[in-house]
Amino acid sequence: MTHVSTVLAPPVTAPEPAPGERARVSLLRASGVAVGLFLGARLAGAAVLTLLAEAAGRPVLALLGRSWDSVWYLGIAAHGYGHALGRHGYSDLAFFPLYPALVRAVSEVSTLGGGAAGLLVSWSAALVAAAGLYAVGALLYGRPVGIALVLLWGLLPHSVVLSMAYTEPVLAACAAWSLYAVLTGRWLWAGSLAALAGLARPNGFAVAAAVLAAAGCEVWRRRGRVSHRLWTGAALAPLGWTAFLLWVGRRRGDLLGGYFAVQARWGSRFDLGRGSLRFVRTLLLHGGRVVFPMALLLVAAGVVLFVLLVLDRPPLPLLVYSGVLLLVVLGGSGIFESKPRFLLPAFPLLLPPARALVRTAKARPWHAAVLVASLAGLSYLYGAYLLVLGNAPL
Repeated sequence: MTHVSTVLAPPVTAPEPAPGERARVSLLRASGVAVGLFLGARLAGAAVLTLLAEAAGRPVLALLGRSWDSVWYLGIAAHGYGHALGRHGYSDLAFFPLYPALVRAVSEVSTLGGGAAGLLVSWSAALVAAAGLYAVGALLYGRPVGIALVLLWGLLPHSVVLSMAYTEPVLAACAAWSLYAVLTGRWLWAGSLAALAGLARPNGFAVAAAVLAAAGCEVWRRRGRVSHRLWTGAALAPLGWTAFLLWVGRRRGDLLGGYFAVQARWGSRFDLGRGSLRFVRTLLLHGGRVVFPMALLLVAAGVVLFVLLVLDRPPLPLLVYSGVLLLVVLGGSGIFESKPRFLLPAFPLLLPPARALVRTAKARPWHAAVLVASLAGLSYLYGAYLLVLGNAPL
């Protein structure tokens, strides 16, 4: 017989989660929504690309995994540094080591070949970056802006690069979480991730510049009375980029100038924008394929977005990071049609339009939906064109 006290006892219920725990669960759920939207956007773009590639008789995985610079990175992952391609003396020392090291590690611990391993690294890094973008946007302006920021990033005209075996997703992931760490006072994480960003791409030093600027501002504000973690993070930030440049310089017999000599053979140097101006002049006088005016339009849009970001008065590290990336694009010579790709990691430039999109969605949801659909159409069609028909370096 069941004891009376057992029958009459109130049911045992689990204790309600603490407010802090509820906030973390809600944050994770919103972050999952943002990353899910980004993943959906990129999968839809991949579907459009697949249809066009099949119609043109070109394998889509080869387009994504072995196009342009991907070949160099996969060669470094497979054989290490020290190889040149063709008779022009191009050196693989121009390519930074983090991405090929990750590809090599994935290949070693799995059965994936180089191209598949490269895509796995890039796709995973893009998702990590999307979560980082959401974290920064939500921290500064709320969760709707964080979600809008991630969605806009996934729908940029050049966002097809985020699905390729390229280094931009890795740099964006390191940059987003480093900047988030700076904004939340986690200086060791900020410096460590900035060091990794410096090993990802030549323009990865923009992350270190942002960390150092924020650290300097904090030291000034507190009159030098700061934690040892800040000093350590600031010291770590530029180590990755500096170490690789010195390593290349030592191999080339010119410690400080060796890396820049390698880049010069590729036609890439910082000439204060003279090369870019020559390109624009030639384009205006003689015209060119669609990729050329599109590249010019996207770079011009980057300048406008930076002005809007400045007027928005964001935290200093976001401004420094975006400004350095934009300065490299405007002041560097080289292949102009690749410049929009170099701006992909400059996600703070999208904060003003993300805030505008949220306001529009609240006031006129239908207008916001049409705008997002239009951006998606442009992104998918132009991305597919770049890879299948464009025949221009990315």
